[in-house]
Amino acid sequence: MLESREEALEVRRLPGLTPYAGAWELQRELVRKRRADEIPDTLLLLEHPPVYTVGRAAKDASNLGAGEEYLRSLGAEVFWIDRGGDATFHGPGQIVGYPIIRLKVHDTHRYLRDLEEVVIRTIARYGLSGWRHPEYTGVWVGESKICAIGVKFSSGWITSHGFALNVNTDLSWFDRITPCGIREYGVTSLARELGRDLPLSEVEREIVLRFREVFGLR
Repeated sequence: MLESREEALEVRRLPGLTPYAGAWELQRELVRKRRADEIPDTLLLLEHPPVYTVGRAAKDASNLGAGEEYLRSLGAEVFWIDRGGDATFHGPGQIVGYPIIRLKVHDTHRYLRDLEEVVIRTIARYGLSGWRHPEYTGVWVGESKICAIGVKFSSGWITSHGFALNVNTDLSWFDRITPCGIREYGVTSLARELGRDLPLSEVEREIVLRFREVFGLR
C-alpha cells in the first residue's frame, strides 16, 4: 500500500452513459491539467454505452471475435486506444474508474497492484474473496475475472485509463470477444456472484472509500 500523502482526491461522477470518445478526450485534458498542477488528483467514475476497446498489447484483431464490423452491427463502438492490455468490453451496469493521479512512488507494478487492492477490498464488503492471478493483471473471483485493468502513464508520472468492475453488467457482451486475450478464464460480475443486482451508487461509494484508503488520499 502506498504511504499516506495527506493530499486531496477529487471524485467526479459523470451522469448517465458517457460516450467513450468523450471520456477519452476528458482524460487527456485532465492529464494535462494535473501535470500543470491545475487540478488535484482526480478519480472519474462513470458508465459507458456498449463499447469494445483494444489496448497496446494487442498484436492484431484476433481477440475481437468475428471482427469490428460485426461488433458494430450489435450496437457497440470499437476503439483502438493507448492503454495497456488487450481487448475488453465496457457497458451499462459496469463501473469504470479512471484515476488521473500523480504517482509519488514511480513504480508501475506497484500502482497496478494497488488498483487491484482497491477492487479486492471493495468486493470483500459483499462477502466475495477476490484474488490476483500471477500472470495477468486484474481481479478474479473463483475462476472468473470480475475486474479488468489497463492503464497509461504519461510524462510527469500522471496516470490515466484504469479499471472496469462488472457490477450488473450484461456479460453476454464478453462472449463475442476473447476478453483481455485470456481464453482459459471466464468473466463474472457482482450480480452473478450474489444472485441480485446492486445499486451502482452504493458500490461507487465503497470504491471511493477503498481508493482513498489504499492510496492515502483524503
